[in-house]
Amino acid sequence: MSAPYSSHSDHVRLAVRLTPSAGRNCVDGIGTAADGETFLKARVTAVPEDGKANKALVLLIAGTLRLPKSSISIISGETARKKILRIDGDPEDLETKLTTLSKG
Repeated sequence: MSAPYSSHSDHVRLAVRLTPSAGRNCVDGIGTAADGETFLKARVTAVPEDGKANKALVLLIAGTLRLPKSSISIISGETARKKILRIDGDPEDLETKLTTLSKG
């Protein structure tokens, strides 16, 4: 199974499938789409209106990876369940954190 992220010179791009209006905020591990693409599964309690679920997702990922929320941005999928996040920082350090997170 491939990783749900790709490394670049100064950041990592993370594919996420978001479930809004969930019972709790959590990361549910790795999922695989029918086409074989992998993504991190995440749930947030926020509703998907006015960007509330997106903001909750950024806070969830920032808290889980122990990063400032300013280092995370949504570069694709603002209004879709599948999103691509840009996480600024040292790619090697971020890969280590994401690998640990995906196993959890």
